[in-house]
Amino acid sequence: MRLSTTLSVYVGRHFLLAVVSLLTLFLLLVFMFDAIELLRRAASKPDVSFDAVIKMALLKLPHMSQKVLPFAILFGGMMCFWRLTRSHELVVTRGAGVSAWQFLLPAIAISAAFGIFQISVLNPLASTTLARFEQLEALHLKGNQSLLAVSQSGMWLRQANPDGQSVLYAKGYVQNGIDVELHDVTVFTYVGKDTFRSRISSPNAKLEDGFWRFKDAWIYEAEKPPVHEKQYWLATDLTLDKIQDSFAPPETMSFWDLPDFIETLEKAGFSAVRHRLHWHSLLAAPLLLSAMVLVGAAFTLRHSRRGATTYVVAGGVFTGFALYFFSDVVLALGLSDSIPILLAAWSPSGVATLLGLTTLLHLEDG
Repeated sequence: MRLSTTLSVYVGRHFLLAVVSLLTLFLLLVFMFDAIELLRRAASKPDVSFDAVIKMALLKLPHMSQKVLPFAILFGGMMCFWRLTRSHELVVTRGAGVSAWQFLLPAIAISAAFGIFQISVLNPLASTTLARFEQLEALHLKGNQSLLAVSQSGMWLRQANPDGQSVLYAKGYVQNGIDVELHDVTVFTYVGKDTFRSRISSPNAKLEDGFWRFKDAWIYEAEKPPVHEKQYWLATDLTLDKIQDSFAPPETMSFWDLPDFIETLEKAGFSAVRHRLHWHSLLAAPLLLSAMVLVGAAFTLRHSRRGATTYVVAGGVFTGFALYFFSDVVLALGLSDSIPILLAAWSPSGVATLLGLTTLLHLEDG
């Protein structure tokens, strides 16, 4: 029996209303907690106004909406199907010959549409607002106007030059406008990719057009005495934009810009594992959101006694957070190159889909 258009619209409308309601509730909670946390951090900054804090919390909200969207789909689906089951509407529908697979199609289609919307519209918006949020956070709360990131041990840069590659290590840096200066610099130069050639030490290095200019540099080469140079130039293909982009988290980049950026990053000698993993995770979003519908339906399609409601809800919540934990673990393994990027990005969606399909097959046809 083919599912009628009227019934499809009816189920889809209830599902969409439940998802939008829960998503709105989740975003209000996220906004409230983010605003409170930012106010706490800004308490010791008298120059940070309340309006600036609220603006920062709003700028972060589109990014957080991508985090809570799978949970809104899962719990919205559970709420929708549970209500339809408790009111016996789905019981009557199934008694008329409509299978669970047929009346799940509208919800799955809406979830896939949410995933496409996330990739094409929400993610570009979220990347732009998150980048602006990080700028304001660095300016107001961290006291750092630069987008460059330096770890506690210093900053490492890998670059290409006409003779091979170089690895730069600096304990600190100063950025003034478009000028970048490194302090306490050590450079390891290589012939090709891995044949060591020399080491350069200098208290100061400034990035110029196509060169690093070192002051009071010492050049150490194997089986040669050290050479001191008051001015020493090292060719580089790095620019300020490349350095900034290399430290930009993938969440601040649009889905559409990531492929070109990954190619540029790898040509510059930087690792793009994190960016590739993020791009493939976004690509898997429609499948993940559709899988949340299947998981939610597996817990709510069967008509249960009133006392079993708590167990059904608890089972759905536990499954949702278990999938979230599994996703974090798999992504961490992908970042460490322990497993392939494609496996790390797509396995959460695949596991959730197989889990929902298996459970529904057992309940519906088993």
